[in-house]
This record gives sequence, structure tokens and C-alpha cells, in this order.
Amino acid sequence: MRSSDGKTRDLVTSMPGAGWDYSLTRHPYHEIERPKGPHYCVYNRRHMACCFDDHSTEDGYWLLRRKAALLNTGEFPLQFKGPDAERLLDKLFTKDITKVKVGRCGYGLACYEDGGLIVDGILLRLAEDTFWYAQADGDFYSWARAQASGMDVEISDPNIFVSQVQGPNALKILEAASDSGLPEAFGYFAIARVNFAGQEVVVTRTGYTNELGWEFYTEPHHDPDALWAHLKAAGEPFGLDIFGLDAMNIRRIEAGILNAGSDFNRTTTPYDAGLGRFVDEDKGDFIGKAALVTASRQPRVHGIKCAGGEPLISAVVQRDGKAIGKVTAGATSPYLGHGIGIALLDTAGHEPGTVIAVGCKDGSVQPAELVELPFYDKLAEIPRGKLVDIPKRS
Repeated sequence: MRSSDGKTRDLVTSMPGAGWDYSLTRHPYHEIERPKGPHYCVYNRRHMACCFDDHSTEDGYWLLRRKAALLNTGEFPLQFKGPDAERLLDKLFTKDITKVKVGRCGYGLACYEDGGLIVDGILLRLAEDTFWYAQADGDFYSWARAQASGMDVEISDPNIFVSQVQGPNALKILEAASDSGLPEAFGYFAIARVNFAGQEVVVTRTGYTNELGWEFYTEPHHDPDALWAHLKAAGEPFGLDIFGLDAMNIRRIEAGILNAGSDFNRTTTPYDAGLGRFVDEDKGDFIGKAALVTASRQPRVHGIKCAGGEPLISAVVQRDGKAIGKVTAGATSPYLGHGIGIALLDTAGHEPGTVIAVGCKDGSVQPAELVELPFYDKLAEIPRGKLVDIPKRS
């Protein structure tokens, strides 16, 4: 039975002794998380904490919404360096990468020739000829290497790990932790180099929660124990603590942030996933362009609002008794007070407000409706710092 049956779940835990755990990578903060009782999923062959024994998922959610939470992610940065780095990345991604300036980030979607999605992630331009691509879980390294044939570019794994600090107090923590205060011109999707107690660290105004926040990149030359001790001390007055993916998952569903490999995959185009705004059809040739020109513009991915239960991952979505798709993400929102989810439908043409039925975590089938994503903050004003929204815990 699959772990999405609502009854069982397969996660990674640490135990004494040697044994077979090859190809799995612990992040530099593994020993710091260990006393909290972490349970990990495997993401890009890296451990990423889903939950901890020392707090509940709901506690983690409210920490994120009301104070600040830190997640050590499983994102996998690749480095692209050389005279043809920009040319290769512009070929690989649907957006016009040439417009990403040094010191800025971009959102990178990669497609196969038929327009099906491979992966997404955040692209950092550190120099004219140097980029990092912090990719979601997916097979991208070998794909990029194959497409780089004949180009003067080096694609490498710089052994970097990404952590994110998210929540209404996130920038206050960055200001307190930085040796020189907040970086100048640190707007949404900006890159900066800051010193944390003498260690220079790359930080970006990005995240996977649609809350105010930033991410930092731990490189091999860093002392991670000293970094965490410094960030913890700076963050304690603002309520900073480590939390897990389960709590963050609720917020990302509310925000309509999609997960590569489940909410979209090789069978879905960017338009199917509602990501058409990240396709620049008027730029030069890129992989998948010919297929996307003729692809349907109507989305197949929708939000689910379910008053009577929590949508179950992989459960069937029905309309008038007929299966029309499946649930790809589900949770109960403590803020909204009802079940929420994401549906990938078999065909386009279903509008927000459509009445459906979905299988739920408790085994029941409940009435629900399709809704437009995100569930709130549709202009993404919270992560841009234009809206301060600190809800009371219900």
C-alpha cells in the first residue's frame, strides 16, 4: 500500500550502527536537528525534515505565520560557469535568462521537447558567467550536461545546502544577524553577501512559503555549527526555531506554490500547471518551445476547498460521479479553518466554483469545490513586504 493511503508513511530516521544508507546525504545541520527528533524524507538524495517529535505540525505552522521558522531544505544547487553558461541556461529554461542581472534571482522552469515539465527552481546570477540553480527534486544534472554538448560551460555540484528563514520576523532576524545590518537594495528576488559573525554567506530574498523571508547558502568552507549558533542567538528574541516540511506544506498549498514531481510532472506543460507567465515564447529557441506554441492555455491544476475533511493525496477527484483527476496535495489549514488541497485534473475546462467530490484522509468522500490559487494574498504582497499579515492563532 502506498504511503498516501492516509494510514502509513515511510520516513527516514537515525539509528545506531553501520549499514546501507549509501547515496543519501545529510545536511550540515543534521546533528543540530537530531535532539529535536527529526523524521526525514529523501529529496534530491538529501535528507529534509518533515516533522519533529518536539512540536506538532500545527505548532510549526503558527510559528511560521506569527514569528519565524527555519527549514534546512533538500534543494540541490548546481553551478553553471563559463562563457556559454547564459546561453545554455537560456536554452534550458522557458524564461528569458538573459534578462536576469548579476545580483538577482530568477525562476527557472525546464521542459522536455514535448513541453512536459522536468523541474523548477531558483536561478541565482552571481556573476556574468556564473550561476547557481537551486533545483527542486528531479533529474536535471544529466539533462543539462547532455544539452551542453559543444558549449564552453562547466556544470558542477558545489556541495552547497540551502536553508530558509521565513515568517513576519525574518528580516528582523537578518538585520540582527548581519554584521552590517540589512543589505542595501535587498528587494524580492535579490541576492546579497552578508557576514554572519565574520563568515560571508550568500543570502536571497526567496522562499517556499509566500511569507516574508530569505534563504542562505551553506558552502563547504563554512563552519555550520558557528553559523547556526550565531543565527539562533540573533533569532531567539524574535521566536526563531527549526520546523519541518509538513508545517510548511500547509502554507505552500495556501499560497498555490506547486511541488515538482507531484503537482506537475513530465505529463503537464507550464500552461497545464498554471505557470504560463513563466514562458517567454517571444525569446529565442528553447527546449519545448515548438510544443508550447500550440499547447492549450487552459490550466489543469486547481485548488481544492473542502469544508468537511482533509483531501487525501492520490485520492480521486470526481464530478457528477465520474473521475476527473486526482489530489496531489492536501492539508487542513488552521488559518482558513477547512481542508485545502491541489488537484491535477485529466483535462482542462473546469472552472473555479465547480462542485466536486474528493476522497479524504479519514476515508470519507466529501463535497468540495475547485478554487483559484492562491487561497489568499493573490498579489503576493506578504513576501514582497507590502502587506503585514500576522494572524491570531485560533
